[in-house]
Amino acid sequence: MAWSTRQLAELAGTTLKTVRHYHEVGLLDEPERAANGYKRYRIGHLVRLLRIRRLVDLGVPLSEIAVMEESEENTDQSLRALDDELAASIERQQRMREELAVILRHRSPADLPAGFDEVAAERSDADRALLLIYSRVFGDSAMAALWEMLSRPPTPVEKEFDALPADASEDTRSRLAERYFPEIRQHYQNHPALLDPWAKARRREETSRESVVVQALLELYNPAQLDVLRRIDALHPKDGTSSGGG
Repeated sequence: MAWSTRQLAELAGTTLKTVRHYHEVGLLDEPERAANGYKRYRIGHLVRLLRIRRLVDLGVPLSEIAVMEESEENTDQSLRALDDELAASIERQQRMREELAVILRHRSPADLPAGFDEVAAERSDADRALLLIYSRVFGDSAMAALWEMLSRPPTPVEKEFDALPADASEDTRSRLAERYFPEIRQHYQNHPALLDPWAKARRREETSRESVVVQALLELYNPAQLDVLRRIDALHPKDGTSSGGG
């Protein structure tokens, strides 16, 4: 008894394209051909194909299958490495489920960094966008300080800053800066990690990270808000409390 490529694929529960691909990568030997030129697969090909499919179902990459077959030691090493990868993947997925549970429970935005779902849900769109950027460029201590800072409700001054229109008058901007500055200074006094959020970064990385934050501020805040931040910096330029929202 012999089967065509299509029949072999059906028997193995796979596709014609998959069988041909196994031929191309050298995992499945080409069968003899009948007088009419059609391939004639036999039991050996079916068993081989079923073995390949079993390993693939276990998550073994095609590139590893040939290596595994060279020795039992290779098989053991490959399977143990695969098991480690699966364990790490399961752990990652479990963390994802836990984070999704928090998001669903609190109905908070899904675009916040992990752990900030409860403390930053009510913040402005600009602040949430900045948090995402901070999570990529700040160190762990700075992110922990941000979490602590955001764990209390926004103050009236912060809400006023978030709602400040782009065409706010100079007097409005000036008064807001004077009222906002003491709060920002207090933030940095309470959370000194924010004074040097990339303290452990190499010098060349620090320049790049700082430029990302500056560009984010320029694009996420409107001209009036940026003017308020500049006025705050000007109030005490040697204080080291460069502003950055939140």
